[in-house]
Amino acid sequence: MVWHTLKAFAQVARLAGVLVVVSPSDGFFDGQDAAFFVAPCGGSTRAQSVFNGLQALRDQGAAAGDWVLVHDAARCLVTAAQIDALIDACLPDSVGGLLALRLPDTLKQERGGRVEATVERADKWLAQTPQMFRLGPLMQALQSAGDAVTDESSAMEATGLRPLLVDGSAQNFKVTYPADFALAAAVLESRRASHGGACG
Repeated sequence: MVWHTLKAFAQVARLAGVLVVVSPSDGFFDGQDAAFFVAPCGGSTRAQSVFNGLQALRDQGAAAGDWVLVHDAARCLVTAAQIDALIDACLPDSVGGLLALRLPDTLKQERGGRVEATVERADKWLAQTPQMFRLGPLMQALQSAGDAVTDESSAMEATGLRPLLVDGSAQNFKVTYPADFALAAAVLESRRASHGGACG
């Protein structure tokens, strides 16, 4: 999954670089000749890992005003085209934004295992990654929001900002459950077939 994710980002030529945040005890990349930087600074929560990764970028000379894209490697089906579309949309924006998908299904609110209510879905979106913000404001937002936030947009929203929603893809789903692996494999195989054996 990680390699598929990194391949997509490697195809986006305008990125200055890619940093992969891993647990200090993760030896997956040991001995690998990689075209990206591995930072063994992962924390106990997503928010901690992202903050530590951003700090690693600062330590390497990144400026507070630089744009950063934060992506979850479990979304291994992201494409270079989707990443480019997010960058194009966010570069002229004062806040930044995220890939997201309009909620396609009827949404139910539950209580005690039964439907409590049907929730209006017209203005509901499913958040995806990458999410793109300027490095300094994102670090400040994560520090203020604490470890409870589950994505970078939530941290920015907590500061009063309204991130831009950029159309994502249903194929950019998060591989979470066992059945997701089979679906991801099918998508990758379909891409290989349509590109004459090249997956991307």
